[in-house]
Amino acid sequence: MTNAKLTSLMARGTAFLGCDVAIMCGAMSWVSERNLVAAISNAGGFGVIACGAMTPDLLDREITATKALTNKPFGVNLITMHPQLFDLIEVCARHEVGHVVLAGGLPPKGSIDAIKAKGAKLICFAPALSLAKKLTRSGVDALVIEGMEAGGHIGPVSTSVLAQEILPEMASQLPVFVAGGIGRGELIAGYLEMGAAGVQLGTRFACASESIAHPNFKKSFFRASARDAIASVQIDPRLPVIPVRALKNDGTEAFTAKQREVANLLDSGSVDMMEAQLQIEHYWAGALRRAVIDGDVEGGSLMAGQSVGMVTKEEPVADIIAQLMAEAAVALERRSA
Repeated sequence: MTNAKLTSLMARGTAFLGCDVAIMCGAMSWVSERNLVAAISNAGGFGVIACGAMTPDLLDREITATKALTNKPFGVNLITMHPQLFDLIEVCARHEVGHVVLAGGLPPKGSIDAIKAKGAKLICFAPALSLAKKLTRSGVDALVIEGMEAGGHIGPVSTSVLAQEILPEMASQLPVFVAGGIGRGELIAGYLEMGAAGVQLGTRFACASESIAHPNFKKSFFRASARDAIASVQIDPRLPVIPVRALKNDGTEAFTAKQREVANLLDSGSVDMMEAQLQIEHYWAGALRRAVIDGDVEGGSLMAGQSVGMVTKEEPVADIIAQLMAEAAVALERRSA
């Protein structure tokens, strides 16, 4: 009976995503690539390729390689400020990608129509109720509300507060997925009961057996606690930098120096605001690659959410999903007793 209830609560999310379990994988640059994405989709969840700073040719190859590993649905996450955004949208359309996730700000003019023109469903991030309403009016098909407990780029509000603000008003209008700080199934059950269509987890999957992350990167996660995952600090109010949550190391200090460098370029007129923000994004992409691929856990970026303390060992994606679902089922059973 309990599993039936869990299935029922996830039904809207699974129908929307086309998978068995309404658990999306957060798009983690260098981590959410063909191997992890395919493994999550094959295990019944919904994998999402992190396009990040990829060129259209690289994305084309990544989608092709992912299709070779799974025949299950998966999505592609695109960054709104990417200078070749519309070329990337065209790559997704050519491959008939069913779901596109736009992150990094409001969709630029024409992007929503371009994505939906070929039948893809569009998922966007809503860091506030007002933006959730605006995106819904714009024709977005689903929302992700991600709190500041998450890893990588974060907003200023906690997941629990966002869920209380947004789910009661928006869950009846379109599927809403909750993200940020989720490490156990009991919390998934709670958000489903509040009206969420499903959830998104990143940190919990970063150290899966199928993740290509360097062993040093994974060991850093296993040793870390929630308080080790800290948010970056903006040092110049003239340079709007979205905070990034990562494990504290030398790379955290290096980002402070990078901000000063970019702010000076902005002040001198050497770069405009868009270029300044792109330089910051490219810094993170490079720093993350050094940690994930090269294993430089001191100088690279160890992006992680506050749920990192619940990542204690390397295990297959299928086991992670099964554990989360079992925990959620037990929680629902307790509440109905």
